[in-house]
Amino acid sequence: MTTPTTFADLALDPALRPGLDALGYTTLTPIQAQALPAVLDGRDLIAQAPTGSGKTAAFGLGLLQKIDAAAGGTQALVLCPTRELADQVGKHLRKLATGIANLKLSVLCGGIPLAPQLASLTHAPQVVVGTPGRVLELVEKGALDLRGIKTLVLDEADRMLDMGFEEPIRALVKRMPKVRQSLLFSATFPDSIRTLAKAMLREPAEVSVEGGAQPPSIRSLFFEADPTRRAPQLATLLLQFNPESTVVFCNMRRDTEEVVGSLAHYGFDALALHGDMEQRDREEVLVRFANRSCNVLVASDVAARGLDIDDIGAVVNYELPTDADTYLHRIGRTGRAGRDGLALSLVAQNERNRAALIEERQGGEPIHYQRIAPQDGKPRGVPQAAMATLRIDAGRTDKLRPGDIVGALTGEAGLHKDAIGKIDVFPTRSYVAIARKQAKGALEKLRAGKIKGRRVRVFLL
Repeated sequence: MTTPTTFADLALDPALRPGLDALGYTTLTPIQAQALPAVLDGRDLIAQAPTGSGKTAAFGLGLLQKIDAAAGGTQALVLCPTRELADQVGKHLRKLATGIANLKLSVLCGGIPLAPQLASLTHAPQVVVGTPGRVLELVEKGALDLRGIKTLVLDEADRMLDMGFEEPIRALVKRMPKVRQSLLFSATFPDSIRTLAKAMLREPAEVSVEGGAQPPSIRSLFFEADPTRRAPQLATLLLQFNPESTVVFCNMRRDTEEVVGSLAHYGFDALALHGDMEQRDREEVLVRFANRSCNVLVASDVAARGLDIDDIGAVVNYELPTDADTYLHRIGRTGRAGRDGLALSLVAQNERNRAALIEERQGGEPIHYQRIAPQDGKPRGVPQAAMATLRIDAGRTDKLRPGDIVGALTGEAGLHKDAIGKIDVFPTRSYVAIARKQAKGALEKLRAGKIKGRRVRVFLL
């Protein structure tokens, strides 16, 4: 059988074409070319695919193809390890489903109040995307019925097991029909994944898209770390290489806040992202990093799952992770979309055994270490974020659109359109990036004026 190369080569429902056109999808990525024929044929699937490989469309088109939008009941469930990834998957599936009339998709995650989710399930969504714990909670309360599930997807299954979700996943599977399609996507395949797949899948097809030991567009450099002066060494790296945007990975949640505090002392615009944060705070951090109001994001591995930004200038390993797969995941976030990437790692003497695992994954190519002096005192000329973010306390439920915000800024606020950056509209609030030097003036004028004919509260984050 010939491997398809374009979406036109696939036997897709015509209702899926508008979504593909809206996303500009024509050519299949390797994981899509390998996985979609089996998925569309109704087979169970185990797929190994790195972040950013196009796997959401690979399972999304398959599950949407089987949805009967005219029928009631939940027909597809996608389980994700984090709220960020679930939100990202939900948005992507909604775009793919543009041409499907009357489709209801719900994103159900923990960390946000339960009552609105219970209310939203009065009419069952055909597609649910969520985290295992919250989905199971809603099932146990009788608010969500999985007896009509046709397709189950486990996205980033390895990370879900790392986070202790195996028991909720197994409990959910027991509440689904035995005859269903199950699709398991994972970046790595430890024994625990094999065991789970054997219990849940029926004669699955297996496909694998290796990202390679290291994408060729990423330049990786390793530096001798002084465990007592790691934060000042990080500051030196950021000043020396001066990336436009950087994700710094920490192994422990508590370290993210400490590192942000250290970087703020040196004058950097840095924000932390970790699993203990409230949902709104996490969303605001991601918005500010994506719109260039913050140029350093200090994150834990779990929190960074679902981080979907193509032009990250550099990734820094504040410490090396304990396994090579996590290292490859981290550095794979730079060098996307045809751009060159940069990966910088601080490695203490007691982490050299971890570095040896990375050497092994790179085909035995030895790692060469450089020395890096810690930053001494407050430096001059620390690069500042180009933008600042205004939060507007109105959103989609208020019928607010990006065009309304642009109109208010270029009208009453007198701002030139070139000073306006990325706009994100959520149900009850919106965010707009403004050129840093003009942000305070725009804030004052918006507060004094109106948006869409009414006064709204506006804040500078």
